[in-house]
Amino acid sequence: MANEMLGYIELDSFIHRLTGATKLIVFILWSTATMLTYDTRLLVVLLVFSIILFSVSKIKLKEIIFILGFILFFLLLNNIAIFIFDPNQGAKIYGSKTMLTGTWWRYHVTAEQLFYQFNITLKYIAVIPPALLFLLTTQPSEFAASLNKIGVSYRLSYAVSIAFRYIPEVQRDFKTILQAQQARGVDISRNEKIVKRVKNVIAIIVPLIFSTLERIETISNVMDMRGFGQHKKRTWYVGRNFKVADIIAIVICGVLVGVTLWLFTVNDGRFYNPFQ
Repeated sequence: MANEMLGYIELDSFIHRLTGATKLIVFILWSTATMLTYDTRLLVVLLVFSIILFSVSKIKLKEIIFILGFILFFLLLNNIAIFIFDPNQGAKIYGSKTMLTGTWWRYHVTAEQLFYQFNITLKYIAVIPPALLFLLTTQPSEFAASLNKIGVSYRLSYAVSIAFRYIPEVQRDFKTILQAQQARGVDISRNEKIVKRVKNVIAIIVPLIFSTLERIETISNVMDMRGFGQHKKRTWYVGRNFKVADIIAIVICGVLVGVTLWLFTVNDGRFYNPFQ
């Protein structure tokens, strides 16, 4: 059965054994390399490596198929919106226009536009697996402990840990409220008109917001009663020291960022242009 909850999945893999701070640094460096470049060659390499990393993590695709489908749906909408708002963006970037279809009003398909949107799709797909791995393989308490070890305030580290733990809870509350509202006849499918659907969505979101605020208040009160934040330091039940694998992972991603910056000089900018 597909797992509709986006949260930590406990397994034994190379990715799971990396510290939370390492995974955060790697994710930031990976995202930086991916977002900076439009070089198709590098993006393909990053995509292949991200797929390999996901395979190494031992997380099964069926466990996240619902979430992955949701992300890919919005990626499709993003591509459609790019074409609708500026169908000539690719031609402007690459300095040429290779017509593939005739013109209808202001719309026509060019090879440059398809290549540009292909690169955008590659950028998103290359960063999605590392983003999911960061969320699915990072134990919240260990992540907080490792953040504190690299100098982040333990108050902020613990707040991040709570946020990580709360992601599945918000999803679970949303599903519960949705099912309760559907039992009352609230329909958010295409069977309803758009205005009615918006009202029905609001009927789901408002209780979710109130339940979230109530839970935040409860957690805050409990932490205050226990005297959280009164001391400069705290101990951690879960925590790991940096190992050789952590350093290697950070160095490799640092090299990726370096390669990205080097390609700027090779391509004379962010874009690899095969139309020259």
